[in-house]
Amino acid sequence: MARFQACWRLLRVLVHVLAGAWRIRWVFPRLPQAERDAQVQAWAREMLARLAIKLVVNGQPPAVGPVLLVANHISWLDIVVMHAARHCRFISKASVQHWPVVGTLANGAGTLYIERESRRDAMRVVHHMAERLAAGDVLAVFPEGTTGDGTTVRPFHANMLQAAIAAQAPVQPVGLHFCDSATGQHSFAPCYIGDDSLLDSLWRTLKTDSLLAVVSFGTAQLPQGRDRRTWAADLHQAVVDLRADR
Repeated sequence: MARFQACWRLLRVLVHVLAGAWRIRWVFPRLPQAERDAQVQAWAREMLARLAIKLVVNGQPPAVGPVLLVANHISWLDIVVMHAARHCRFISKASVQHWPVVGTLANGAGTLYIERESRRDAMRVVHHMAERLAAGDVLAVFPEGTTGDGTTVRPFHANMLQAAIAAQAPVQPVGLHFCDSATGQHSFAPCYIGDDSLLDSLWRTLKTDSLLAVVSFGTAQLPQGRDRRTWAADLHQAVVDLRADR
Protein backbone atom coordinates (compact mmCIF):
# COMPACT_ATOMS: atom_id res chain seq x y z
CA MET A 1 0.00 0.00 0.00
CA ALA A 2 2.82 2.41 0.87
CA ARG A 3 4.55 1.79 -2.48
CA PHE A 4 1.27 2.27 -4.35
CA GLN A 5 0.66 5.54 -2.53
CA ALA A 6 4.21 6.74 -3.28
CA CYS A 7 3.82 5.85 -6.97
CA TRP A 8 0.50 7.72 -7.14
CA ARG A 9 2.12 10.78 -5.55
CA LEU A 10 5.03 10.54 -7.99
CA LEU A 11 2.67 10.48 -10.97
CA ARG A 12 0.86 13.57 -9.69
CA VAL A 13 4.20 15.33 -9.07
CA LEU A 14 5.45 14.58 -12.59
CA VAL A 15 2.23 15.89 -14.13
CA HIS A 16 2.54 19.06 -12.03
CA VAL A 17 6.19 19.56 -13.04
CA LEU A 18 5.41 19.17 -16.74
CA ALA A 19 2.38 21.46 -16.49
CA GLY A 20 4.54 24.07 -14.77
CA ALA A 21 7.22 23.85 -17.47
CA TRP A 22 4.57 24.18 -20.20
CA ARG A 23 3.06 27.23 -18.51
CA ILE A 24 6.46 28.92 -18.16
CA ARG A 25 7.24 28.27 -21.81
CA TRP A 26 3.94 29.40 -23.31
CA VAL A 27 2.07 31.58 -20.78
CA PHE A 28 4.71 33.42 -18.73
CA PRO A 29 6.00 35.57 -21.64
CA ARG A 30 2.59 37.29 -21.75
CA LEU A 31 2.33 37.93 -18.00
CA PRO A 32 3.60 40.87 -15.93
CA GLN A 33 6.30 40.01 -13.39
CA ALA A 34 4.01 40.28 -10.37
CA GLU A 35 1.61 37.71 -11.86
CA ARG A 36 4.50 35.37 -12.70
CA ASP A 37 5.71 35.57 -9.08
CA ALA A 38 2.23 34.82 -7.75
CA GLN A 39 1.89 31.82 -10.05
CA VAL A 40 5.29 30.45 -8.99
CA GLN A 41 4.19 30.62 -5.34
CA ALA A 42 0.87 28.95 -6.14
CA TRP A 43 2.69 26.22 -8.11
CA ALA A 44 5.04 25.59 -5.17
CA ARG A 45 2.15 25.29 -2.72
CA GLU A 46 0.41 22.81 -4.99
CA MET A 47 3.65 20.83 -5.30
CA LEU A 48 3.83 20.49 -1.50
CA ALA A 49 0.20 19.35 -1.48
CA ARG A 50 0.95 16.66 -4.06
CA LEU A 51 3.91 15.53 -1.95
CA ALA A 52 1.55 15.39 1.08
CA ILE A 53 3.68 17.98 2.90
CA LYS A 54 2.05 20.52 5.19
CA LEU A 55 3.59 24.00 5.22
CA VAL A 56 3.91 25.99 8.45
CA VAL A 57 5.18 29.58 8.27
CA ASN A 58 6.37 31.31 11.43
CA GLY A 59 7.26 34.98 11.66
CA GLN A 60 6.67 37.55 8.97
CA PRO A 61 7.84 37.01 5.37
CA PRO A 62 8.94 40.22 3.64
CA ALA A 63 5.99 42.05 2.11
CA VAL A 64 8.21 43.78 -0.46
CA GLY A 65 11.89 44.05 -1.37
CA PRO A 66 14.61 44.87 -1.34
CA VAL A 67 15.69 42.09 0.99
CA LEU A 68 18.14 39.20 0.88
CA LEU A 69 16.91 35.99 2.55
CA VAL A 70 19.56 33.69 4.03
CA ALA A 71 18.50 30.16 4.99
CA ASN A 72 20.00 26.86 6.07
CA HIS A 73 20.09 24.18 3.38
CA ILE A 74 18.79 20.62 3.79
CA SER A 75 17.31 19.41 0.51
CA TRP A 76 16.31 20.10 -3.08
CA LEU A 77 12.89 20.62 -1.48
CA ASP A 78 14.06 23.81 0.28
CA ILE A 79 13.53 25.88 -2.85
CA VAL A 80 9.95 24.66 -3.27
CA VAL A 81 9.23 25.27 0.42
CA MET A 82 10.62 28.81 0.39
CA HIS A 83 8.76 29.68 -2.81
CA ALA A 84 5.58 28.40 -1.19
CA ALA A 85 6.17 30.63 1.84
CA ARG A 86 7.20 33.70 -0.14
CA HIS A 87 8.29 33.99 -3.78
CA CYS A 88 11.95 34.94 -4.10
CA ARG A 89 14.76 34.76 -6.67
CA PHE A 90 17.38 32.14 -5.81
CA ILE A 91 21.08 32.09 -6.56
CA SER A 92 21.99 28.70 -8.05
CA LYS A 93 24.90 26.93 -9.71
CA ALA A 94 25.00 27.56 -13.45
CA SER A 95 24.55 23.92 -14.49
CA VAL A 96 20.96 23.93 -13.21
CA GLN A 97 19.76 26.09 -16.10
CA HIS A 98 20.73 23.31 -18.53
CA TRP A 99 18.88 20.52 -16.71
CA PRO A 100 15.86 19.23 -18.67
CA VAL A 101 12.55 20.59 -17.30
CA VAL A 102 14.18 21.67 -14.00
CA GLY A 103 16.10 24.39 -15.83
CA THR A 104 12.87 25.65 -17.36
CA LEU A 105 11.26 25.82 -13.91
CA ALA A 106 14.28 27.58 -12.41
CA ASN A 107 14.36 30.13 -15.23
CA GLY A 108 10.65 30.79 -14.85
CA ALA A 109 11.15 31.43 -11.13
CA GLY A 110 13.74 34.10 -11.91
CA THR A 111 16.86 32.24 -10.73
CA LEU A 112 20.26 33.95 -10.96
CA TYR A 113 23.16 31.65 -11.89
CA ILE A 114 26.78 31.46 -10.78
CA GLU A 115 29.82 29.47 -11.92
CA ARG A 116 31.03 28.31 -8.52
CA GLU A 117 34.56 27.57 -9.72
CA SER A 118 35.04 31.06 -11.14
CA ARG A 119 35.99 33.91 -8.82
CA ARG A 120 35.31 36.40 -11.62
CA ASP A 121 31.81 35.00 -12.13
CA ALA A 122 31.14 35.16 -8.40
CA MET A 123 31.99 38.86 -8.48
CA ARG A 124 29.69 39.31 -11.49
CA VAL A 125 26.81 37.64 -9.66
CA VAL A 126 27.36 39.73 -6.52
CA HIS A 127 27.21 42.85 -8.69
CA HIS A 128 24.04 41.58 -10.40
CA MET A 129 22.50 40.74 -7.02
CA ALA A 130 23.21 44.29 -5.84
CA GLU A 131 21.48 45.61 -8.96
CA ARG A 132 18.42 43.44 -8.39
CA LEU A 133 18.25 44.42 -4.72
CA ALA A 134 18.48 48.08 -5.70
CA ALA A 135 15.54 47.41 -8.05
CA GLY A 136 13.49 46.07 -5.12
CA ASP A 137 13.77 42.30 -5.58
CA VAL A 138 13.53 39.63 -2.88
CA LEU A 139 16.59 37.38 -3.34
CA ALA A 140 17.50 34.19 -1.47
CA VAL A 141 20.75 32.31 -0.87
CA PHE A 142 21.92 29.26 1.07
CA PRO A 143 25.17 30.56 2.56
CA GLU A 144 26.24 27.15 3.89
CA GLY A 145 27.15 26.39 0.28
CA THR A 146 25.95 22.78 0.52
CA THR A 147 23.22 20.68 2.10
CA GLY A 148 23.33 19.21 5.61
CA ASP A 149 21.23 16.63 7.44
CA GLY A 150 19.10 19.31 9.11
CA THR A 151 20.29 18.66 12.66
CA THR A 152 22.95 21.39 12.60
CA VAL A 153 23.70 24.50 10.55
CA ARG A 154 27.11 24.73 8.88
CA PRO A 155 29.08 28.01 9.02
CA PHE A 156 27.92 30.64 6.55
CA HIS A 157 30.06 31.88 3.67
CA ALA A 158 30.06 35.67 3.69
CA ASN A 159 30.66 36.53 0.01
CA MET A 160 27.04 37.00 -1.05
CA LEU A 161 26.41 39.47 1.77
CA GLN A 162 28.51 41.96 -0.14
CA ALA A 163 25.55 42.47 -2.48
CA ALA A 164 23.34 43.56 0.42
CA ILE A 165 26.07 45.86 1.74
CA ALA A 166 26.55 47.44 -1.68
CA ALA A 167 22.79 47.92 -2.18
CA GLN A 168 22.24 49.01 1.45
CA ALA A 169 19.53 46.33 1.62
CA PRO A 170 18.43 44.37 4.72
CA VAL A 171 19.13 40.66 5.17
CA GLN A 172 16.49 38.44 6.75
CA PRO A 173 17.42 35.09 8.36
CA VAL A 174 15.20 32.10 7.60
CA GLY A 175 15.22 28.78 9.46
CA LEU A 176 14.11 25.63 7.60
CA HIS A 177 13.12 22.39 9.30
CA PHE A 178 11.39 19.15 8.29
CA CYS A 179 9.65 17.09 10.96
CA ASP A 180 6.91 14.56 11.63
CA SER A 181 3.68 16.45 12.24
CA ALA A 182 2.44 13.88 14.76
CA THR A 183 5.55 13.61 16.96
CA GLY A 184 7.48 16.80 16.16
CA GLN A 185 10.61 14.68 15.64
CA HIS A 186 13.14 15.72 13.00
CA SER A 187 12.64 13.96 9.66
CA PHE A 188 15.58 12.87 7.52
CA ALA A 189 13.34 11.89 4.61
CA PRO A 190 13.96 14.97 2.40
CA CYS A 191 17.72 15.14 3.13
CA TYR A 192 20.04 15.28 0.12
CA ILE A 193 23.56 14.63 1.40
CA GLY A 194 26.50 12.27 1.05
CA ASP A 195 25.75 9.39 -1.30
CA ASP A 196 22.09 10.37 -1.71
CA SER A 197 20.82 10.78 -5.23
CA LEU A 198 17.94 13.07 -6.11
CA LEU A 199 15.81 9.98 -6.76
CA ASP A 200 16.68 8.53 -3.33
CA SER A 201 15.63 11.74 -1.59
CA LEU A 202 12.48 12.09 -3.70
CA TRP A 203 11.42 8.47 -3.10
CA ARG A 204 11.89 8.76 0.67
CA THR A 205 9.83 11.95 0.63
CA LEU A 206 7.08 10.34 -1.43
CA LYS A 207 6.85 7.41 1.01
CA THR A 208 6.68 9.61 4.10
CA ASP A 209 3.36 10.58 5.65
CA SER A 210 2.73 13.43 8.08
CA LEU A 211 5.72 15.43 6.86
CA LEU A 212 5.81 19.04 8.00
CA ALA A 213 7.90 21.79 6.40
CA VAL A 214 8.50 24.63 8.84
CA VAL A 215 9.73 28.00 7.57
CA SER A 216 10.64 30.50 10.29
CA PHE A 217 11.31 34.10 9.27
CA GLY A 218 13.42 36.18 11.62
CA THR A 219 13.90 39.93 11.90
CA ALA A 220 15.58 41.67 8.96
CA GLN A 221 18.98 43.16 9.74
CA LEU A 222 21.18 45.92 8.39
CA PRO A 223 24.98 45.62 8.71
CA GLN A 224 25.24 48.48 11.24
CA GLY A 225 28.99 48.77 10.80
CA ARG A 226 29.70 45.01 10.76
CA ASP A 227 32.01 43.60 8.11
CA ARG A 228 30.52 40.77 6.07
CA ARG A 229 32.26 37.98 8.03
CA THR A 230 30.97 39.24 11.36
CA TRP A 231 27.54 39.77 9.85
CA ALA A 232 27.56 36.23 8.40
CA ALA A 233 28.36 34.80 11.85
CA ASP A 234 25.51 36.80 13.43
CA LEU A 235 23.06 35.68 10.74
CA HIS A 236 24.17 32.09 11.24
CA GLN A 237 23.34 32.34 14.93
CA ALA A 238 19.98 33.92 14.09
CA VAL A 239 19.11 30.95 11.86
CA VAL A 240 20.20 28.50 14.57
CA ASP A 241 17.97 30.33 17.07
CA LEU A 242 15.00 30.34 14.68
CA ARG A 243 15.22 26.57 14.27
CA ALA A 244 15.47 26.11 18.04
CA ASP A 245 12.38 28.29 18.62
CA ARG A 246 10.16 26.61 16.00
